[in-house]
Amino acid sequence: MKKAFKIVMIPMSALILLAASIIFMLSNGIIWFNSPSRSSYPVRGVDVSHYQNEIDWKTLASQDIHFAFIKATEGSKTIDECFAYNWSEAMESGIYAGAYHFFSYDSSGVTQAENYINTVPATENMLPPVIDVEFYGDKFSNPPSREEVDSILNDMIEKLEEHYGMTPIIYATEKSYAMFISGGYEDNPIWIRNVIQPPSFPEDDEREWTFWQYSNRGRLKGYSGDEKFIDMNVFNGSMENFRTFFNLV
Repeated sequence: MKKAFKIVMIPMSALILLAASIIFMLSNGIIWFNSPSRSSYPVRGVDVSHYQNEIDWKTLASQDIHFAFIKATEGSKTIDECFAYNWSEAMESGIYAGAYHFFSYDSSGVTQAENYINTVPATENMLPPVIDVEFYGDKFSNPPSREEVDSILNDMIEKLEEHYGMTPIIYATEKSYAMFISGGYEDNPIWIRNVIQPPSFPEDDEREWTFWQYSNRGRLKGYSGDEKFIDMNVFNGSMENFRTFFNLV
């Protein structure tokens, strides 16, 4: 006997409501595109700036957060207004902390490094300096050449490495990585951003990422700034790998 199949018609209004609900949950950090498993990526962290204001680091660390990168500087002159407080408090909390610099394509690499060095104290058990290479303003539509970026970035890396005795980490989006980093900077650990899916590099680039920023819609306790979300990250390895990789205790 043949079975009769019924075609169930879903009202358009229900589909619209479902789509709106999904968009609402994504935009409010209730669900994420990415959710890397804790068994595969047990070492979890955040990155913060003045947008999260002064942070209660013990509360933040108690939520299974092992490391944090704190915005320190931008370009040759800008200093994050909450950096000094967040740096000292993070260090006292026992969380592994590092400081990041928002890279400018319009400023000397030497003066950008000096801004960072004058702001971030060399501290025992700190994570390496991070240089955040991404697009801003008109650089989306009118990006600089690879040669221009190399000239500025190499000068900054050299000066930071000389001062801190550590190889700086490079943070990049997949687009800025492909344009400015791929094929070079082999000694620099890569922190890659992809909040939609697991990160990928250009086909001819076989390197692995060290950190992955997998969400910009995290919600945690312990901060009270204008920004209600917090960026979420994982390290590519175990806690033992993490401590060994960065010579931490």
